[in-house]
Amino acid sequence: MLTIGTLAKRTGTKVQTIRYYEQIGLMPEPGRTAGGQRRYGHTELDRLAFIRHARQLGFPLEAIRELLDLADHPGQSCSNADSIAQRQLKQVADRIARLEALQTELQRMICDCAGGTVAECRVLEVLRDHSECLTNHDEIGA
Repeated sequence: MLTIGTLAKRTGTKVQTIRYYEQIGLMPEPGRTAGGQRRYGHTELDRLAFIRHARQLGFPLEAIRELLDLADHPGQSCSNADSIAQRQLKQVADRIARLEALQTELQRMICDCAGGTVAECRVLEVLRDHSECLTNHDEIGA
């Protein structure tokens, strides 16, 4: 059996995050010692590692909840898991498109700056007036 500190170290998850996952039902309530200390087994270690990896891949907590439910019922079709992963892939692609637009705009701003005085600074001009931007980057990936 593992303490919450050991579980945290093994998974790279903060203790307060583990408690939060317990509060919202992603992690089950742990067993406790006679002194009231939390104790975790390998099942909880595996579940927390799953949650942590899903978070690293950018899955929102609700999607992780759905994935855990599927994992808890292994007889189901994996088409639901595929669908959840496809949703996440779409969100990642949208974010990448937005970041690429931001990169393009920032590169253009920097290249257009002649290095003169602040009064003539292209970077500051573009930041003051959104219409100077070539892309509507606030809507890309939204």
